[in-house]
Amino acid sequence: MVDISVKTFAGEDAGNVTLSDTIFGLEPRADILARVVRWQLAKRQAGTHKSLGRSEVNRTKSKMYKQKGTGRARHHAASAPQFRGGGRAFGPVVRSHAHDLPKKVRALGLRLALSAKVKDGGLIIVENAALAEAKTKAFRETMVKLGLQSALIVDGAEVETNLGRAARNVPYVDVLPVQGINVYDILRRDTLVLTRAAVDALEERFK
Repeated sequence: MVDISVKTFAGEDAGNVTLSDTIFGLEPRADILARVVRWQLAKRQAGTHKSLGRSEVNRTKSKMYKQKGTGRARHHAASAPQFRGGGRAFGPVVRSHAHDLPKKVRALGLRLALSAKVKDGGLIIVENAALAEAKTKAFRETMVKLGLQSALIVDGAEVETNLGRAARNVPYVDVLPVQGINVYDILRRDTLVLTRAAVDALEERFK
């Protein structure tokens, strides 16, 4: 078991919490984390890149010049790739970049990312993530009290309304409900901030 102190959103002590070794106490593996991040980024890639092939460019399809007697190579349509304005050979086409990754590997990747934050000292547990008013200034003051600059804040089933509004214009800060927690967002920020509700939901999820 991993014992970690709990803070309030004002930076004061609020007791301790014991975290499960099966979720927060694993030895990090860079190969699994890399596989999961690659799967995430490939899945969200649009794949809408497209160039025109020789059958799609708007050029005449009639024979450019007579077959024999010119001393030049035997060409037909000006839409061939070797001509200026012709179609592109083997150009990009609209496609999906997504690839399969077993569910067990994805789940393991999330547990390894959480464990990596614990090992690096980049995990903070807060009692709850609530602000009295939806003011960015108040949220920045909270960030200073907790010593945060680059952070992912994960709340319970729903992000507290004032927090979501106050944090959306702050750079290097992401706020997610616990259902949206993912390996890429955990690793791209220096600090992971979990509420007690988020910890309970994660331990219930991986029980």
